[in-house]
This record gives sequence, C-alpha cells and structure tokens, in this order.
Amino acid sequence: MKIVVAIKQVPERDAPVRIDAAGRWIEEADLQWALNESDAYALEEALQLKEQHGGEVIVLSAGPERVGSTIREALAKGADRAIHVDCDDLGQRDALAVARLLSAAIQPDSPDLVLTGLQSDDLGYGQTGVILAELLGLPHASLILHVEKSGSGITVKRELEEGWFQNIELPLPAALTIQSGGAKLRYATLMGIKRAKTKEIRRLTAAELGIAAQASITLDRIALPQKQKTTQILTGTAQETAAALVEKLKFEVRAL
Repeated sequence: MKIVVAIKQVPERDAPVRIDAAGRWIEEADLQWALNESDAYALEEALQLKEQHGGEVIVLSAGPERVGSTIREALAKGADRAIHVDCDDLGQRDALAVARLLSAAIQPDSPDLVLTGLQSDDLGYGQTGVILAELLGLPHASLILHVEKSGSGITVKRELEEGWFQNIELPLPAALTIQSGGAKLRYATLMGIKRAKTKEIRRLTAAELGIAAQASITLDRIALPQKQKTTQILTGTAQETAAALVEKLKFEVRAL
C-alpha cells in the first residue's frame, strides 16, 4: 500500500501564548513547535499498516522552513519519504485553500490511502481532511480509531457519541481523518533519527503546484480567554444544600 499522511506543525500544547502587536495572531518568535496530536495518530496508523502489509508511507506538510523539523521527526519514526510544500502564508489560507495545496501535491503519487488528523490543535477547523477527500474524489470516513486491510478494501472503526462505535467497509483508494487515542504512539529511535537524515524530502512551492498565492481568510482580532471566578454559597439544612449541590453538578456543571 502507498499511504500519504498529511501532518501539521503546531505550537506545543504547554507553550505560553502571547498575542502579537497587531492583535491578529500569536507571537511566534519564542514558541516551541510540535507535531499535531491527531496527525501523530494518523502517522502511527499508517506505519502499522505498512508493517503488516508492506508498501510506502509518505508524509506531506505545508508551511514555512521550520516545518522541516516536524517532517524529520515523522521520517525518524518510520516514514519513507516526505513532501514539503513551502508556504509562508498558511495562516491566511482557509481549510479549502490548504486542502487545494495538499491535493495538488498528493495527486502525482496516486496513493491507495490518504490519512489526516481529525483536526489541528491550533485552529481546530476539522474540515481540511474532509475537503481534501472531496478534491481528490475519494470515499471518506471520519473519526477513525483503527484501520484494517480487508480484501481489496479496508475496514475502519469510527468513534460515535456516548461510547458507541461503528465499523464500516470502504474501497481503495480512500481518505480518512484519524481520531486521537486509537493506538500507542511510538518514539523515534536513535537509528531512526540517523536514517531520517538520508531520506528524501521533496520541496515544492504553491506556484509550482499551480496554486495562486492569495489570502482566503482574514483574522480581524484574536484575544486570550478571560479568566473568571465565581462563588456560590448554598444555604439551608445539610440535606437541602446537598440536594442543591447535586442539582448544580448535574445541570449546570454537567459533571454527574
């Protein structure tokens, strides 16, 4: 199987975030960057399929030069080669525009399977993978926890609401968006890190892919969430206050 995994570099989850001077984006200068969580699970699913059935895993990422460190991490974990779409204006492209970039980069390889994470940790649109499937003209399923090869197609396990799951079959080629938590993530070994230095990273630009460089989304202003603290004092007998507390936990906090 030839599998393409689209990955994104995002700020580390615990990184302190500051708004830039213009108030339209975060200050990126001092940030630490990491592989998007659900994309890491998509990569793991691809590597497991390769180990079971053979083939090739290609990682694809769009973004500025710094994205190279995340691509090399994916190569060190076991991906065979990579495609880097060099793009400094990724934040100004909406999900459709990003999907067009990825689609144009994927098409020459004609993969059997295209995997993306369910959503990115920074913007969280949850749309790019679905739009990508439509642009490629591939059958698609989302919220995937596990993929198995079955005959000429695949069987996937989807996570639904309230602990329900769904198993469905799809033909190949297909595109899937992968949910976090479906497998145990592997670490890059020392040997894998050494091998990654010799693996191919093909660099393309939006112009080479025939995609116009134009802003498709504008952020007018972003702000950090306001911290609020409220205190409620429940009065009455012990029985009355306990009943009132349970009611609030059930219907206001929804913790029960």
